[in-house]
Amino acid sequence: MSVLQFNLNGFKPGDPHDLYRAHEQGNNTIQNNIPEEVDVLIVGSGPAGLAVAAQLSLFPNITTRLVEQKAERLTLGQADGLQVRSIEMFEAYGFSERVLKEAYYINETTFWKPDEKNPEHIIRSGRINDIEDGLTEFPHVILNQARVHDFFLDVMLRSPTRLQPSYSRKLKQLALLPAKDNSSQDTSTVQVQLERTDPEHEGEVENVRARYVVGCDGARSAARQALGLKLEGDSANQAWGVMDVLAVSDFPDWRTKTAIHSATQGSIVIIPREGGYLVRLYIELNKLSANERVSSKKFSAEKLIETAKRIFHPYTLDVKEVVWHSVYEIGQRLCSRFDNLTAQQAETEYPNIFIAGDACHTHSPKAGQGMNVSMQDGFNLAWKLASVLNGTATPSILHTYSTERQKVATDLINFDREIASMFSARPKKDANDKEGIDPAEFQAFFVKQGIYMAGLGTAYAPSLITANPIHQDLAKGFPIGERLHSAPVIRLADAKPIQLGHIVKADGRWRVFVFASAEDPASATSSFQVACKAIAEIVSKFTSVGADVDSLIDVRGIVQQGHASLNINDMPAIVWPQKGKYGLRDYEKIFCAEAVVGCKDIFTARDIDRQKGCVLVVRPDQYVANILPLHDHGGLENFFGGFMRARA
Repeated sequence: MSVLQFNLNGFKPGDPHDLYRAHEQGNNTIQNNIPEEVDVLIVGSGPAGLAVAAQLSLFPNITTRLVEQKAERLTLGQADGLQVRSIEMFEAYGFSERVLKEAYYINETTFWKPDEKNPEHIIRSGRINDIEDGLTEFPHVILNQARVHDFFLDVMLRSPTRLQPSYSRKLKQLALLPAKDNSSQDTSTVQVQLERTDPEHEGEVENVRARYVVGCDGARSAARQALGLKLEGDSANQAWGVMDVLAVSDFPDWRTKTAIHSATQGSIVIIPREGGYLVRLYIELNKLSANERVSSKKFSAEKLIETAKRIFHPYTLDVKEVVWHSVYEIGQRLCSRFDNLTAQQAETEYPNIFIAGDACHTHSPKAGQGMNVSMQDGFNLAWKLASVLNGTATPSILHTYSTERQKVATDLINFDREIASMFSARPKKDANDKEGIDPAEFQAFFVKQGIYMAGLGTAYAPSLITANPIHQDLAKGFPIGERLHSAPVIRLADAKPIQLGHIVKADGRWRVFVFASAEDPASATSSFQVACKAIAEIVSKFTSVGADVDSLIDVRGIVQQGHASLNINDMPAIVWPQKGKYGLRDYEKIFCAEAVVGCKDIFTARDIDRQKGCVLVVRPDQYVANILPLHDHGGLENFFGGFMRARA
């Protein structure tokens, strides 16, 4: 049940976000002890680990634990940029509004270069919109990573399981136990040793058996090392400093995302922070010699400030307070796989140890991709684990995690290498300068790569859970393998404008959107009615006896007629179902494709065939999985049958 739908099984007063209060199997005890046996053990409470834990915490029948080596939650984060794709994901988790209320909005990016008349001075060379119009309904924003962690933790605390991290636990050992039948996944197959680091229990060892382990423990991941995997890649031998400052400056774009290339003093990237005053500066420092490390250099906050002042010339910079600073070297490193199976093993076995986030891919922070891609790793994996553990899907879907996310990380590494080199390159002196970069070229690169930097460039290849685009022409604006590009619709029951993509919540359910043809949807012989009846039969084959009809596959209808001309009593039962112990009607599943003020109707906006309509299948992580004709009932059943378990 969606967090915004409550009272289904009886009236419950209080905050509807406190799901444990309304859940029959809820437990008021905060779950942060470590039992001897768990279903999923997550190592590391960074962005990737929290994305996995927050979703799994919604399932009271799955025993999940999240362990963290640090003694307490994060209070000052180093990552801050949030792609629009991440905001879409936060909407699924239920806290996008909280992020947007606190965050700084990046509306434009400006570019500065040396003044041709006076090269020691910088001048503005261009300005672009940060996000291309029509890409998304959400903005690109900046917010302290610690606040994002807080929001995930709040989802966990309010969940039916009341899950919270178990701090001061260090992963000491990780080993596979012999299993008689690895295909069943019914028994704990991973033996884990955790070492306590809190003063009261320092040195104590806890032994845990887990069916699945997810290593989200950073670039020095103990989980990765236990699997014998390595981060492989190279370094650009380039040092950059970063600092959050409270400062006074006459630089006119101080509160705008800005890229500055000076003639001889290096480059700076300005990222304004939330709250109106704080600003983050990425400052180019000295080149490193071969085999030299940043740790061998003495880069103080004062040195960073002095370098920044020279780059800003002729503008002034008076730093009043340095909130945080660090120095890093640009490098891109990647694991060859993200689970515990080799390609040969994967032919007969299923993975039960996974790594995510910085544990399997690291890169520079220039494009703000790290935290975002790490959270998407977790979003991709969590629902797959839940589906297998709940018995609704076969363990074969677990193979898709490494395949899908390793390709995403590879693309990220290639992109990061290119953008990092452009940030570090000096401006061209003249047309014959082959080593420098033309400021106009740099700006054009930002425009060209806008979709990717927004996090919208991911396209999953055909697999068990993502179909070949045979019928893509029926809905050209919903590319199979890409994230569901939302558009507004009108809810039939109450005429409320709704973003269709916001229906896909992080609850592990699949969505089937039935886009009606131009026929009268109230007619019993219309393709819409026939399709909905057939889909209801398909859904029932995979849904547990006694469960709500939408507990596994949530079916929604979108018709072309206006809401004022339709009677909800004439709509198919699958999009107007009775649920819960009282058999209450769900009035929130049927929509009309009416144009909302300032927007085209969804059929036009997403180029959906008005005469034929279509069936759109969306994965639990908001990616389009399949598009089928309304009459291809067998195709839909075969698709789900490829990885779902039929009910007993």
